[in-house]
Amino acid sequence: MRKLLLVALAGCVAQLIDGSLGMAYGVTSTTLLLVVGMSPVLASASVHLAEIGTTLISGLSHAKFGNVDWHVARRIALPGAVGALSGALLLGRLPVHLAKIWVSAFLFCLGCYLILRFLLGRGIPHGADPSTRTLVVTGGVAGFLDAMGGGGWGPVATPTLMVASRMHPSKVVGTVDTSEFLVSCAASLGFLLTISSGGIAFPIVACLLLGGAIAAPVAAWLVRHMHPSLLGVAVGGLILLSNAHTMLETFRLPGVAALTAYLLVGGLWLVALAVASCAVLVERFYSNLQRGLEI
Repeated sequence: MRKLLLVALAGCVAQLIDGSLGMAYGVTSTTLLLVVGMSPVLASASVHLAEIGTTLISGLSHAKFGNVDWHVARRIALPGAVGALSGALLLGRLPVHLAKIWVSAFLFCLGCYLILRFLLGRGIPHGADPSTRTLVVTGGVAGFLDAMGGGGWGPVATPTLMVASRMHPSKVVGTVDTSEFLVSCAASLGFLLTISSGGIAFPIVACLLLGGAIAAPVAAWLVRHMHPSLLGVAVGGLILLSNAHTMLETFRLPGVAALTAYLLVGGLWLVALAVASCAVLVERFYSNLQRGLEI
């Protein structure tokens, strides 16, 4: 019972982060299941089954708060579903560890760009949609990696859309979260076609779903009220931390050196968040001052 409660709590926290920043549910939940001894295939399958429910609730919540661009969601969800189905069918047959470092390095660079873009005030959206080609490629790659690794839809799709378009960050997060429902369905179908459902721990799936369902509406409300600069810097920092861990493991740095590098990345992110927060406070102060003078 204690183990299931911890799983439900992890699902709640993961969905709170995922629903407000557009990533982390799959990565967090899959990591937890691997820690408790579940195989990568069953862990990814269990998480995607839970995500069918969490992404549905999250999508409805984001739609209620106006965080979804349905035109973009449709165009990225379909290639994402195809990629997820392919990834699920190929999991266990193809070596993916070789590509892991390259994907992590790419995402790390995207995270740096995101922080600089929003920190320098260049993240103000103008409402332009990303191109169809960008959505097809992003959806296909993100869906494939999501199924192969148990998480990847948000870490790939969210920063790519923020970089390649001028959509409002809350719209990006809501659109990515909503389109993930179709991706989760396709990945789950692929897993059920290749593995026995008897190996899936359905009580764990239910706890992940319950925890995520509780947090989904709160996260959808939270992202609507976050400033674009803060949201962009937060997403960028989360990408840096998650991919820095993978890169440090690959280079096999000594423990002290790896810890120092990780703390350095985290410290720089905190500084960036502090600078962005100060900029937002100054902006709001002058905005309120201007309104007061007009009155």
